[in-house]
Amino acid sequence: MNKLYKIACLIVGLTVCLLSNAQTDTVISVHDPVIIRQDSAYYIFCTGFGISVFSSTDMKNWKKEKPVFAKAPQWAMQTIPGFVGHIWAPDISYHNNEYYLYYAVSAFGKNASAIGLATNKTLDPSDKNFNWIDHGKVIQSVPGRDMWNAIDPNLIYVENEPWLAFGSFWSGIKLVKLDSSLTRPAEPEKWFTIASRSRNYILPDSVAGDAAIEAPFIYKKDNYYYLFVSFDYCCRGEKSTYKMMVGRSEKVYGPYVDKDGVPMNLGGGSLLLEGDKDWNGVGHNAVANFNGVDYLIFHAYDAHDNGKPKLRIEKLIWFNGWPFVFKQRNN
Repeated sequence: MNKLYKIACLIVGLTVCLLSNAQTDTVISVHDPVIIRQDSAYYIFCTGFGISVFSSTDMKNWKKEKPVFAKAPQWAMQTIPGFVGHIWAPDISYHNNEYYLYYAVSAFGKNASAIGLATNKTLDPSDKNFNWIDHGKVIQSVPGRDMWNAIDPNLIYVENEPWLAFGSFWSGIKLVKLDSSLTRPAEPEKWFTIASRSRNYILPDSVAGDAAIEAPFIYKKDNYYYLFVSFDYCCRGEKSTYKMMVGRSEKVYGPYVDKDGVPMNLGGGSLLLEGDKDWNGVGHNAVANFNGVDYLIFHAYDAHDNGKPKLRIEKLIWFNGWPFVFKQRNN
Protein backbone atom coordinates (compact mmCIF):
# COMPACT_ATOMS: atom_id res chain seq x y z
CA MET A 1 0.00 0.00 0.00
CA ASN A 2 1.60 3.29 -1.06
CA LYS A 3 1.94 6.38 1.12
CA LEU A 4 -0.59 8.42 -0.86
CA TYR A 5 -3.20 5.74 -0.46
CA LYS A 6 -2.56 5.51 3.30
CA ILE A 7 -3.13 9.25 3.57
CA ALA A 8 -6.32 8.91 1.54
CA CYS A 9 -7.58 6.23 3.89
CA LEU A 10 -6.97 8.47 6.90
CA ILE A 11 -8.82 11.37 5.31
CA VAL A 12 -11.73 9.38 4.00
CA GLY A 13 -11.85 7.25 7.12
CA LEU A 14 -13.19 10.26 9.00
CA THR A 15 -16.32 10.17 6.86
CA VAL A 16 -16.69 6.54 5.87
CA CYS A 17 -20.18 5.29 6.56
CA LEU A 18 -20.51 3.33 9.77
CA LEU A 19 -24.13 2.52 8.94
CA SER A 20 -25.22 3.73 12.35
CA ASN A 21 -28.28 5.71 11.26
CA ALA A 22 -30.89 5.16 8.58
CA GLN A 23 -30.96 7.74 5.81
CA THR A 24 -34.48 6.93 4.69
CA ASP A 25 -37.43 8.38 6.62
CA THR A 26 -39.78 5.60 5.58
CA VAL A 27 -37.95 2.36 6.24
CA ILE A 28 -38.93 -0.24 3.67
CA SER A 29 -37.95 -3.87 3.52
CA VAL A 30 -36.28 -4.74 0.22
CA HIS A 31 -33.86 -7.15 -1.42
CA ASP A 32 -31.65 -6.27 -4.38
CA PRO A 33 -32.84 -2.69 -5.02
CA VAL A 34 -32.15 -0.55 -8.10
CA ILE A 35 -33.24 3.03 -8.59
CA ILE A 36 -34.08 5.39 -11.44
CA ARG A 37 -35.66 8.85 -11.75
CA GLN A 38 -38.38 9.92 -14.16
CA ASP A 39 -39.22 13.62 -14.03
CA SER A 40 -39.62 14.44 -10.32
CA ALA A 41 -40.24 10.88 -9.11
CA TYR A 42 -37.80 8.18 -8.06
CA TYR A 43 -38.63 4.52 -8.54
CA ILE A 44 -37.12 1.51 -6.82
CA PHE A 45 -37.45 -1.96 -8.31
CA CYS A 46 -36.49 -4.95 -6.19
CA THR A 47 -36.91 -8.67 -5.64
CA GLY A 48 -40.48 -9.80 -4.97
CA PHE A 49 -43.50 -11.55 -6.38
CA GLY A 50 -44.03 -9.98 -9.79
CA ILE A 51 -41.11 -7.55 -9.05
CA SER A 52 -41.75 -5.11 -6.22
CA VAL A 53 -41.92 -1.37 -6.96
CA PHE A 54 -41.74 1.72 -4.72
CA SER A 55 -41.96 5.41 -5.63
CA SER A 56 -40.81 8.60 -3.92
CA THR A 57 -40.37 12.31 -4.57
CA ASP A 58 -37.47 12.73 -2.14
CA MET A 59 -35.69 9.33 -1.85
CA LYS A 60 -36.75 9.25 1.81
CA ASN A 61 -40.48 8.58 1.93
CA TRP A 62 -41.53 5.61 -0.18
CA LYS A 63 -44.91 4.49 -1.48
CA LYS A 64 -45.52 0.91 -2.51
CA GLU A 65 -46.78 0.56 -6.10
CA LYS A 66 -48.34 -2.40 -7.88
CA PRO A 67 -45.84 -5.05 -8.96
CA VAL A 68 -44.60 -5.13 -12.55
CA PHE A 69 -46.35 -8.44 -13.23
CA ALA A 70 -49.77 -9.32 -11.83
CA LYS A 71 -48.81 -12.95 -12.42
CA ALA A 72 -45.55 -14.62 -13.28
CA PRO A 73 -44.62 -14.72 -16.98
CA GLN A 74 -45.78 -17.98 -18.50
CA TRP A 75 -42.45 -18.60 -20.24
CA ALA A 76 -40.70 -18.53 -16.86
CA MET A 77 -43.12 -21.00 -15.31
CA GLN A 78 -42.56 -23.36 -18.21
CA THR A 79 -38.79 -22.93 -18.40
CA ILE A 80 -37.61 -22.99 -14.78
CA PRO A 81 -38.52 -26.02 -12.63
CA GLY A 82 -39.49 -24.94 -9.14
CA PHE A 83 -40.09 -21.29 -10.05
CA VAL A 84 -43.15 -19.98 -8.19
CA GLY A 85 -43.32 -16.34 -9.28
CA HIS A 86 -40.80 -14.77 -6.89
CA ILE A 87 -38.71 -12.68 -9.31
CA TRP A 88 -35.18 -11.64 -8.40
CA ALA A 89 -32.77 -8.77 -8.77
CA PRO A 90 -34.24 -6.45 -11.43
CA ASP A 91 -32.14 -3.91 -13.32
CA ILE A 92 -33.70 -0.72 -14.71
CA SER A 93 -32.34 1.67 -17.34
CA TYR A 94 -33.59 4.01 -20.07
CA HIS A 95 -32.68 3.55 -23.75
CA ASN A 96 -34.33 4.11 -27.12
CA ASN A 97 -37.13 6.15 -25.48
CA GLU A 98 -38.13 3.20 -23.33
CA TYR A 99 -37.41 1.77 -19.90
CA TYR A 100 -35.68 -1.62 -19.95
CA LEU A 101 -36.22 -3.87 -16.96
CA TYR A 102 -34.12 -7.04 -16.83
CA TYR A 103 -35.03 -9.60 -14.18
CA ALA A 104 -34.05 -13.09 -13.02
CA VAL A 105 -36.11 -16.23 -12.48
CA SER A 106 -34.60 -19.18 -10.65
CA ALA A 107 -34.88 -21.77 -7.93
CA PHE A 108 -32.82 -20.93 -4.85
CA GLY A 109 -29.37 -22.52 -4.80
CA LYS A 110 -29.61 -23.90 -8.35
CA ASN A 111 -28.41 -22.61 -11.69
CA ALA A 112 -31.64 -23.60 -13.40
CA SER A 113 -32.10 -19.89 -14.11
CA ALA A 114 -32.95 -17.36 -16.78
CA ILE A 115 -32.88 -13.61 -17.33
CA GLY A 116 -35.93 -11.97 -18.87
CA LEU A 117 -36.73 -8.48 -20.17
CA ALA A 118 -39.76 -6.20 -19.91
CA THR A 119 -40.12 -2.68 -21.32
CA ASN A 120 -42.36 0.30 -20.69
CA LYS A 121 -42.66 3.77 -22.20
CA THR A 122 -43.20 5.32 -18.75
CA LEU A 123 -42.82 4.45 -15.09
CA ASP A 124 -45.75 6.63 -14.00
CA PRO A 125 -48.71 4.32 -13.27
CA SER A 126 -51.13 7.21 -13.90
CA ASP A 127 -49.84 7.77 -17.44
CA LYS A 128 -52.13 6.42 -20.19
CA ASN A 129 -49.08 4.89 -21.89
CA PHE A 130 -48.09 2.88 -18.80
CA ASN A 131 -47.89 -0.76 -19.85
CA TRP A 132 -45.23 -3.36 -19.15
CA ILE A 133 -44.49 -5.52 -22.19
CA ASP A 134 -42.62 -8.75 -21.51
CA HIS A 135 -40.10 -9.88 -24.13
CA GLY A 136 -39.35 -13.23 -22.57
CA LYS A 137 -36.03 -14.97 -22.10
CA VAL A 138 -32.72 -13.28 -22.91
CA ILE A 139 -30.22 -15.77 -21.43
CA GLN A 140 -30.66 -19.13 -19.71
CA SER A 141 -28.30 -21.30 -17.66
CA VAL A 142 -28.84 -25.06 -17.57
CA PRO A 143 -27.60 -27.41 -14.81
CA GLY A 144 -25.12 -29.96 -16.13
CA ARG A 145 -24.39 -27.80 -19.17
CA ASP A 146 -23.29 -24.49 -17.68
CA MET A 147 -20.92 -23.60 -14.85
CA TRP A 148 -22.50 -20.18 -14.49
CA ASN A 149 -25.81 -18.85 -13.23
CA ALA A 150 -28.13 -16.56 -15.22
CA ILE A 151 -29.26 -14.23 -12.43
CA ASP A 152 -28.51 -10.68 -11.19
CA PRO A 153 -28.50 -8.85 -14.58
CA ASN A 154 -27.02 -5.40 -15.11
CA LEU A 155 -27.02 -3.55 -18.43
CA ILE A 156 -24.38 -1.03 -19.47
CA TYR A 157 -23.88 0.78 -22.78
CA VAL A 158 -20.35 1.35 -24.12
CA GLU A 159 -20.09 3.48 -27.25
CA ASN A 160 -23.61 2.51 -28.33
CA GLU A 161 -22.94 -1.18 -27.66
CA PRO A 162 -25.05 -2.91 -24.97
CA TRP A 163 -23.37 -5.32 -22.55
CA LEU A 164 -25.08 -7.43 -19.91
CA ALA A 165 -23.28 -8.45 -16.71
CA PHE A 166 -24.75 -11.21 -14.58
CA GLY A 167 -23.87 -14.22 -12.47
CA SER A 168 -23.77 -15.85 -9.06
CA PHE A 169 -21.48 -18.47 -7.46
CA TRP A 170 -20.28 -21.29 -9.79
CA SER A 171 -17.62 -19.79 -12.11
CA GLY A 172 -18.49 -16.22 -11.20
CA ILE A 173 -19.58 -13.06 -12.97
CA LYS A 174 -20.08 -13.06 -16.73
CA LEU A 175 -20.35 -10.32 -19.32
CA VAL A 176 -21.96 -10.80 -22.73
CA LYS A 177 -22.50 -8.37 -25.59
CA LEU A 178 -26.16 -8.00 -26.65
CA ASP A 179 -27.50 -7.21 -30.09
CA SER A 180 -29.23 -3.92 -30.84
CA SER A 181 -32.65 -5.27 -29.80
CA LEU A 182 -31.28 -5.90 -26.27
CA THR A 183 -33.20 -9.17 -26.24
CA ARG A 184 -30.42 -11.67 -27.08
CA PRO A 185 -26.63 -12.06 -27.28
CA ALA A 186 -25.00 -10.48 -30.33
CA GLU A 187 -23.58 -12.66 -33.10
CA PRO A 188 -20.85 -13.80 -33.05
CA GLU A 189 -21.19 -14.17 -29.28
CA LYS A 190 -18.68 -12.37 -27.05
CA TRP A 191 -18.48 -13.68 -23.46
CA PHE A 192 -16.07 -12.75 -20.66
CA THR A 193 -15.55 -13.82 -17.06
CA ILE A 194 -14.97 -10.55 -15.21
CA ALA A 195 -14.94 -11.72 -11.57
CA SER A 196 -14.84 -15.01 -9.71
CA ARG A 197 -13.77 -16.68 -6.48
CA SER A 198 -12.06 -19.98 -5.87
CA ARG A 199 -14.49 -22.90 -5.93
CA ASN A 200 -14.11 -26.37 -4.45
CA TYR A 201 -14.32 -28.41 -7.64
CA ILE A 202 -14.87 -31.61 -5.67
CA LEU A 203 -18.46 -30.38 -5.39
CA PRO A 204 -20.89 -31.49 -8.11
CA ASP A 205 -21.66 -28.95 -10.84
CA SER A 206 -25.32 -28.89 -9.81
CA VAL A 207 -24.69 -27.09 -6.49
CA ALA A 208 -23.74 -23.46 -5.94
CA GLY A 209 -20.67 -24.38 -3.91
CA ASP A 210 -18.57 -22.06 -1.80
CA ALA A 211 -17.45 -19.43 -4.36
CA ALA A 212 -19.79 -16.80 -2.91
CA ILE A 213 -19.86 -13.91 -5.38
CA GLU A 214 -22.86 -12.29 -7.10
CA ALA A 215 -24.77 -9.07 -7.82
CA PRO A 216 -22.58 -7.33 -10.42
CA PHE A 217 -23.08 -3.66 -11.18
CA ILE A 218 -20.84 -1.75 -13.60
CA TYR A 219 -20.56 2.03 -13.31
CA LYS A 220 -18.51 4.36 -15.51
CA LYS A 221 -16.66 7.14 -13.70
CA ASP A 222 -14.12 9.31 -15.50
CA ASN A 223 -11.63 6.98 -17.23
CA TYR A 224 -12.62 3.74 -15.51
CA TYR A 225 -15.38 1.18 -15.40
CA TYR A 226 -16.01 0.11 -11.81
CA LEU A 227 -17.32 -3.38 -11.12
CA PHE A 228 -19.21 -3.72 -7.84
CA VAL A 229 -20.00 -7.22 -6.56
CA SER A 230 -21.15 -8.81 -3.32
CA PHE A 231 -19.09 -11.44 -1.52
CA ASP A 232 -20.29 -14.05 0.97
CA TYR A 233 -23.87 -14.80 1.97
CA CYS A 234 -27.16 -12.93 1.73
CA CYS A 235 -30.65 -13.93 2.77
CA ARG A 236 -29.78 -15.42 6.18
CA GLY A 237 -31.14 -12.67 8.40
CA GLU A 238 -28.89 -12.16 11.42
CA LYS A 239 -26.45 -14.72 10.00
CA SER A 240 -25.98 -12.81 6.73
CA THR A 241 -22.35 -12.00 5.92
CA TYR A 242 -22.86 -9.97 2.73
CA LYS A 243 -20.28 -7.30 1.88
CA MET A 244 -19.57 -5.15 -1.15
CA MET A 245 -16.35 -5.32 -3.14
CA VAL A 246 -15.06 -3.26 -6.07
CA GLY A 247 -12.46 -3.27 -8.83
CA ARG A 248 -11.84 -1.14 -11.89
CA SER A 249 -10.82 -1.44 -15.54
CA GLU A 250 -10.21 0.83 -18.51
CA LYS A 251 -12.27 -1.60 -20.64
CA VAL A 252 -15.78 -2.80 -19.86
CA TYR A 253 -14.73 -6.43 -20.40
CA GLY A 254 -11.78 -6.13 -18.02
CA PRO A 255 -9.48 -7.08 -16.60
CA TYR A 256 -10.91 -5.51 -13.44
CA VAL A 257 -8.30 -5.17 -10.69
CA ASP A 258 -8.51 -4.16 -7.05
CA LYS A 259 -6.41 -1.56 -5.19
CA ASP A 260 -3.57 -4.07 -4.86
CA GLY A 261 -3.63 -4.92 -8.55
CA VAL A 262 -5.21 -8.36 -8.10
CA PRO A 263 -7.57 -9.25 -10.98
CA MET A 264 -11.14 -9.84 -9.90
CA ASN A 265 -11.41 -12.88 -12.15
CA LEU A 266 -8.68 -14.39 -9.95
CA GLY A 267 -10.47 -13.66 -6.70
CA GLY A 268 -9.53 -9.99 -6.26
CA GLY A 269 -11.73 -7.20 -4.98
CA SER A 270 -11.31 -4.26 -2.61
CA LEU A 271 -13.71 -3.87 0.29
CA LEU A 272 -16.20 -1.03 -0.12
CA LEU A 273 -18.56 -1.73 2.77
CA GLU A 274 -19.31 -4.58 5.19
CA GLY A 275 -21.66 -5.24 8.08
CA ASP A 276 -21.08 -4.13 11.67
CA LYS A 277 -22.84 -4.27 15.05
CA ASP A 278 -25.87 -2.47 13.61
CA TRP A 279 -26.12 -4.25 10.29
CA ASN A 280 -25.41 -7.95 9.93
CA GLY A 281 -24.53 -7.69 6.26
CA VAL A 282 -24.75 -5.20 3.40
CA GLY A 283 -24.86 -5.87 -0.32
CA HIS A 284 -26.40 -6.26 -3.76
CA ASN A 285 -25.85 -2.64 -4.66
CA ALA A 286 -26.59 -0.34 -7.55
CA VAL A 287 -25.06 3.08 -8.25
CA ALA A 288 -26.93 6.10 -9.60
CA ASN A 289 -26.15 9.78 -10.18
CA PHE A 290 -28.76 12.42 -9.40
CA ASN A 291 -28.00 16.14 -9.69
CA GLY A 292 -24.27 15.47 -9.87
CA VAL A 293 -24.18 13.26 -6.76
CA ASP A 294 -23.35 9.55 -6.86
CA TYR A 295 -25.46 7.31 -4.64
CA LEU A 296 -24.99 3.73 -3.49
CA ILE A 297 -28.29 1.85 -3.26
CA PHE A 298 -28.31 -1.51 -1.46
CA HIS A 299 -30.02 -3.65 1.16
CA ALA A 300 -28.76 -4.27 4.67
CA TYR A 301 -29.80 -6.73 7.37
CA ASP A 302 -30.89 -4.83 10.47
CA ALA A 303 -29.20 -6.29 13.56
CA HIS A 304 -31.76 -4.49 15.74
CA ASP A 305 -34.76 -5.95 13.90
CA ASN A 306 -34.04 -9.68 13.70
CA GLY A 307 -31.91 -9.28 10.59
CA LYS A 308 -34.73 -7.84 8.46
CA PRO A 309 -33.52 -6.60 5.04
CA LYS A 310 -33.95 -2.84 4.62
CA LEU A 311 -33.26 -0.21 2.00
CA ARG A 312 -30.10 1.87 2.38
CA ILE A 313 -29.10 4.86 0.26
CA GLU A 314 -25.70 6.45 0.90
CA LYS A 315 -23.53 8.95 -0.96
CA LEU A 316 -20.39 7.84 -2.74
CA ILE A 317 -17.28 9.99 -2.80
CA TRP A 318 -14.21 9.37 -4.94
CA PHE A 319 -10.59 9.74 -3.89
CA ASN A 320 -7.48 8.71 -5.80
CA GLY A 321 -9.68 6.94 -8.35
CA TRP A 322 -11.63 4.78 -5.89
CA PRO A 323 -15.12 5.00 -4.35
CA PHE A 324 -15.80 5.38 -0.65
CA VAL A 325 -19.12 5.45 1.18
CA PHE A 326 -19.74 8.85 2.73
CA LYS A 327 -22.15 9.67 5.49
CA GLN A 328 -22.20 12.76 7.64
CA ARG A 329 -22.66 11.78 11.24
CA ASN A 330 -25.31 13.28 13.44
CA ASN A 331 -23.85 14.93 16.54
